[in-house]
Amino acid sequence: MRLSERTIQALGKLVTGDEKLTPYRSGPRLVNFFNELGCNDHYPDGGGFPSRWKFAEDKLRELNGKDAIRAVIAQTLDPRAFLDFQSPLSSAVDYLNKYLRFDDHEVVIESDRVKIRNLRGATVELDHPYKQSAELTHLFIDEQIQKCERKIGDGDFDGAITNARSLLEAVLVSLEREMSSTPEEYDGDLVKLYRRVQKLLNLDPSRKDVSDSLKQVLSGLTSIVNGLASVRNKMGDAHVSTSRAARHHAKLAVNASKTLADFLFETKTYQTKKGAKNAS
Repeated sequence: MRLSERTIQALGKLVTGDEKLTPYRSGPRLVNFFNELGCNDHYPDGGGFPSRWKFAEDKLRELNGKDAIRAVIAQTLDPRAFLDFQSPLSSAVDYLNKYLRFDDHEVVIESDRVKIRNLRGATVELDHPYKQSAELTHLFIDEQIQKCERKIGDGDFDGAITNARSLLEAVLVSLEREMSSTPEEYDGDLVKLYRRVQKLLNLDPSRKDVSDSLKQVLSGLTSIVNGLASVRNKMGDAHVSTSRAARHHAKLAVNASKTLADFLFETKTYQTKKGAKNAS
């Protein structure tokens, strides 16, 4: 997370309290504030301390682009600091967000916790056919789509990967229930579930009437499912992760899940129309 110079200046005014939207911090308190975030400064006994605003801005520039800059924002806007303060927390949040949005971020307060969201979320949109449905599985699909976007924005990349798999699971379960007269109970094997839906949608790459190039594409879809199943186990938050997910990993998982789900919905629509036309 890297802030522009104007955002640093705005944040600096909140850290010092000079904007009067946050509690005032004296020189010694500013030194303690940044030392709690990993800095190692000392307030001079005999004077020589720079202007408070300059000290704060210089420290912010030093931390800019590091994880600590998020901690600065979270600590500056800690709801506990506003319990007896004359200005509401919302005023400070609104003030900072005016600048943060130019850096593609925003602050939100959820359950008395400060969250910093990246406004550049996943890029693929999924328009599914269950939006007006009240069925639990269909509501779950909507929930997973929203969680994927929100967690990427929040920087919870492991969680986004887990929700990407959950989204695909829900889509496949719904399609199998719609298209099979005897749908099987889902046992957690995502690849096996996909192969069943694959046959129901006539997407089996072993079909003899399919060209070699299309077979490669259809085989690639199976690889996507295999990948989502394994990357969730290695990087998702459902198990102990063996490696830490980055933003681009999460976006890949979420966008792959959405793209595959969109293709499956389109294929089902095509197969349904084709069947109705043949029946007539």
